[in-house]
Amino acid sequence: MFTFKAIGTQWEIETREPLSHQLQQRILERIEQFDLTYSRFSPDSLVSRVAAAADGGSFTFPEDSLPLFELYDRLYTATMGAMDPLVGRDLELLGYDRTYSLMPASDVIRSAAYAQGKAIWSKHIIRNGTTLVTQRPLVIDVGAAGKGYLVDIVSEMLCEAGIAEFVVDGSGDLRHSGGSSIQVGLEHPFDSSLVIGVAKLKNRALCASAVNRRSWGDGLHHVLDARTGIPVREVVATWVIADKAVTADGLATALFFTDGEHLAKNFRFSYVRMFADGRAEISRNFDGELFS
Repeated sequence: MFTFKAIGTQWEIETREPLSHQLQQRILERIEQFDLTYSRFSPDSLVSRVAAAADGGSFTFPEDSLPLFELYDRLYTATMGAMDPLVGRDLELLGYDRTYSLMPASDVIRSAAYAQGKAIWSKHIIRNGTTLVTQRPLVIDVGAAGKGYLVDIVSEMLCEAGIAEFVVDGSGDLRHSGGSSIQVGLEHPFDSSLVIGVAKLKNRALCASAVNRRSWGDGLHHVLDARTGIPVREVVATWVIADKAVTADGLATALFFTDGEHLAKNFRFSYVRMFADGRAEISRNFDGELFS
């Protein structure tokens, strides 16, 4: 098993045979390259340059941005704007900023930040292929789907290296390849010693999201409705199985705002979601079960 820390979290890659040192290094370098593009926590990243451009500008992203931004286009529409990659400034104002201050901004700072109105993906970004054009500083946050996308990228690297059986685990965002399925427990969002059910995973991806993963203060956590900048309250955890981890990751966040039947009109997936009152729902096509 190859274990390492990257993008602020723990990763594990499980294979039948140990990965070569060369492949391990290529994986780490590829993750670093991804981080230098999309991390709002790195002052040298492309995303940080977008955020620092006082008058905006034209920014060319790598080719891998195309499927990522196209997915965000679809999720933005499907959630009626609740999922917006320009939610980064809202997260910063709540304290989930580059320094992890975890201190919400004062009303004065919030008013100044919103003086030009809230940033909206469909309004304040002009996208032409891999190029984004802005007119003001914008804080892009791809956290809702970015880790899943990186799991897919690493998985494709393993496939290209001729490795047919593997599990890539980016701190709970999983992608499996192999002849036999694996069972994955669905961790209770408020008690890590318990699971509320189990999923069977074979040649697909499973991603989860929960309000306790990054929480601080009184009711503050990282799952925000971008339309209001306020953390969600009704749904507390989601699990999604899809062909690709980027899709599963994005939909795991979308389910906090939109019901599964609506999302199923445009995406192929199955899911479980848990509500604040303890109820849980499971889609008919979910390969697994919930425990009573």
